Amino acid sequence: MAENSEHNDRRIDYVEFNVSDIAAAKAFYGSAFGWRFTDYGPNYCEFDDGRLKGGFTDFGPVRPGGPLVVVYARDLEEVLTSVERAGGTICRPITDFPGGRRFHFLDRDGYELAVWATA
Repeated sequence: MAENSEHNDRRIDYVEFNVSDIAAAKAFYGSAFGWRFTDYGPNYCEFDDGRLKGGFTDFGPVRPGGPLVVVYARDLEEVLTSVERAGGTICRPITDFPGGRRFHFLDRDGYELAVWATA
């Protein structure tokens, strides 16, 4: 998990997904976003997007829903194309909101995430 410090107090530290297939999750997020991975045995894989770390595990059932994880992108259209190419399903097209634009997608296990960019 991320380094503890006063600077990181009350910020998102880690995100963990129960997935049905760790290799497929790695392939999707690696292809869509270029994330890096560290395997910790056959049932756990840590991901690193360069700023935030989290994990994929198959210890529990897949639980779609829950908190919305939001990913930042400089080029929203490019990332949308990358998500679709990797097998994601766009469930809310690009829309404007105060301060930027975003879209939502479902990954292979049905988790909904959002991607945003400044206007």
